[in-house]
Amino acid sequence: MKTSVNAAGTASPRGAGRQFPRWSQLGPLLRADLSGMGARARLRRAPDVAGIREIARRRVPQAVFDYVDGAAEGEVSMARSRDAFDTVEFRPRVLVDVAEPDPSTTILGRQARMPVVLAPTGFTRLMHHQGEYAVAAAAATAAVPYALSTMGTVTPERLAGTRPDGADQWFQLYLWRDRSRSAELVSRAREAGFRTLVLTVDTPVAGARLRDVRNGFSIPPKLTPRTLMNMSRHPGWWANLLTTEPLTFASLTETGGTVADLVGQIFDPHVTITDLEWLRGQWEGPLVVKGVQTVADARLVVDAGADAVVVSNHGGRQLDRATTPLEELPAVVRGIGERAEVYLDGGVRTGADVVAAVALGARACLIGRPYLYGLMAGGQPGVSRVLDILHADMTRTLALLGTPTLKDLDSDSVRFRRQY
Repeated sequence: MKTSVNAAGTASPRGAGRQFPRWSQLGPLLRADLSGMGARARLRRAPDVAGIREIARRRVPQAVFDYVDGAAEGEVSMARSRDAFDTVEFRPRVLVDVAEPDPSTTILGRQARMPVVLAPTGFTRLMHHQGEYAVAAAAATAAVPYALSTMGTVTPERLAGTRPDGADQWFQLYLWRDRSRSAELVSRAREAGFRTLVLTVDTPVAGARLRDVRNGFSIPPKLTPRTLMNMSRHPGWWANLLTTEPLTFASLTETGGTVADLVGQIFDPHVTITDLEWLRGQWEGPLVVKGVQTVADARLVVDAGADAVVVSNHGGRQLDRATTPLEELPAVVRGIGERAEVYLDGGVRTGADVVAAVALGARACLIGRPYLYGLMAGGQPGVSRVLDILHADMTRTLALLGTPTLKDLDSDSVRFRRQY
């Protein structure tokens, strides 16, 4: 038999001398921690956007989740946008005082707590009945801009009526076939106090979003046998849908059918640079052009009066296998120099992604899917949790990089990893 030396210094069989634990030792271990129960606790426990996404997936019908999570055709563009961030390699500096890392910045001249803009997204109340109200409130609390979409489910006037002091609200525009309707929307946004206008230019026609087709997704959702069966799995979501005001595109009068149907009916494939010049004459405030994918087009829109450009492939939801934004970003930054701010949109899931984009020349990043995951997962607290995660990521990444502020980042801070 194997032996061991006990406390008295004598040999004894291994394992001898054990005793049962006292209740005073077990008691604290057996107490139930009820603070970990409930929706907000689940949000707090989620360590990253991927965790928030998983909560969202369980809380809403599949068609709703896929509307947010999916992209066009084979979803190659979306995957490449994420893969591009995986090729980024940080090059940290050492022996730098990083006791108080600060990710704050300015975006179009206004202070922001971090270089993030909540991108315009359509049909937001589909994800959660609080919709744009919840997103705008979370953005204001986090001190970052939020862009209301033309295809939003709240009008500019109603959202502006809930705007907290200091909120930086933008309005996103698609140019309609009827220019007078576009001019009317621009005027309404101006009168409602929106500071910045965002023109999206990468939607001459709708992309083929095949998940929506497979799911039979329509606007508003139809009560088919499949959706009725789905009610049993997501009763809370359906209860909120059926007991709150009807889902519509609040700034549009034409509704019904798929998103692609609406885009085809309302938006104009004849838009050219002349229309951007016309819009510049209609809007005196900052003008952002979203959907630029080449250096040549970036120069073109800045020449026409844009104050900022968003390097974006619409989250992979339009042309599949389009340019990957992060890979195109450095060339666009070099191409327009100091003439306009450059933002990145596409593939951002962590604060480290944002830091990488800023190091490559972006002033800020637009995010869409991450905050919509938060909205589906838990309304306004879910959006706020995503923004808190991103801010914590950025703060930690700056410290570990040896760059206490965003101004300390430069092209030496990152590189694209060599392919061996």
